[in-house]
Amino acid sequence: MADITKRLGWRHLWAAPTSHVRHHRSGQLAHDGSGLSFWFRPLTAALSEVPVDDQELAMTFHARTADFQDVAVQATVTYRIADPAVAAERLDFSVDPDTGVWRGAPLEQLGTLLTESAQQHALEVLARTPLAAALSGGVPAVRERVTQGLGEEPRLPATGIEIVTVRVMAVRPEPEVERALRTPARELIQQEADRATYERRAVAVERERAIAENELASQIELARREEQLVEQRGANNRREAEEEAAADAVRADAEADRSVRLARAEAEGAREVGEARAHAQAAWLRVHGDVGVATLHALTGTRLAENLPRIDSVTVTPDLLTGLLARLGTHQEPGT
Repeated sequence: MADITKRLGWRHLWAAPTSHVRHHRSGQLAHDGSGLSFWFRPLTAALSEVPVDDQELAMTFHARTADFQDVAVQATVTYRIADPAVAAERLDFSVDPDTGVWRGAPLEQLGTLLTESAQQHALEVLARTPLAAALSGGVPAVRERVTQGLGEEPRLPATGIEIVTVRVMAVRPEPEVERALRTPARELIQQEADRATYERRAVAVERERAIAENELASQIELARREEQLVEQRGANNRREAEEEAAADAVRADAEADRSVRLARAEAEGAREVGEARAHAQAAWLRVHGDVGVATLHALTGTRLAENLPRIDSVTVTPDLLTGLLARLGTHQEPGT
C-alpha cells in the first residue's frame, strides 16, 4: 500500500520498490514505475498500484479419483505480475488518492483465477487415477499437470501474470479411508517389528549360548589345568618323599656306621679295660696269695671298716663277746 501524505490540497505519494505505481493526470500518463515518489492533485489524479513481488497463494480443494474416492489436495502457487501495465488495464488496481488503499480486491480476483485453473487441471489428473495410485504418486503427477496447465493458460499472460512455481504438499483421502488404508501398512510394520524383535531375541540367545559355551570351555580348561596341577603336585610330593627316604636311608646308614664304630670302640675299650683289670686282679691275687691268713683277715677287716656305714654306738652283749672270744681262741691255738 502506498504512503500518501496531505499538504495544502496537494498529496504526496511514496511507493515501495516492490510496488509499481501508474499516475494518470487528466487522462494522460504522468508517472509510471516502481518505487516512485511524487506530488499530485487528488482531483485530477488516477492512481494504480500493482505489486510486482512474488505472491504466495495457498489452496486446498477436493477431487474424486477413478474409483470414486474423495481426496483433498493441498498446494501452493507462487506467481508475480510480470506486466504491471497490462494487469492494471485488466484488473482494478486503483487506489484512493487520500488513503492509498485499493478501491477493489484485485489480488482476490487473481487468487480465484489461479485456484480455479489449478483445480481444473488437478481434477483432470485425479479423475483418471485410482486412489492407491493417487496416494502413492499423485503429488508429482498433480504438480506436473498443474504447472503445465497454468503455463498453457491463455488468460494469465493476457493479465500480465507469470507463474513462478507450483508446489503440491499432499493428496489425502477422507479420514476413515485413510485409517483403513493405514491398517495393512501398520500390520506390516508390526510384523516387521515382531520379526526384528524375534531376530534380536534369537541373536541374544545365540550370544548367550556362545557365552555359556565359552564359560564351559573355560571351566573345562580350568579343570584340566587343575588336574595337571594335582598330578604335578603328586609327582612333586612323590619326588620329595623319595628324596626324603633316600636322605633318611643315607642318614640311617651313617647312624648305623657311627653306632657300629662306637660299639666297636666301646668294645675295644672295654676289652682293654678288662684285660687291664684282669692283669691287675691277677697281680693282686698273686700278691695276696703270698701273705698269711692273719694279714688277709686284717685287710678284710680294714676293707669292711672302709665300706661299713657310720656307727655312732656299738652294744656288745655277753653272748656276742663269748662267741667272739671263743673264735679268737680257736684261731690262736695253732700258733701257740
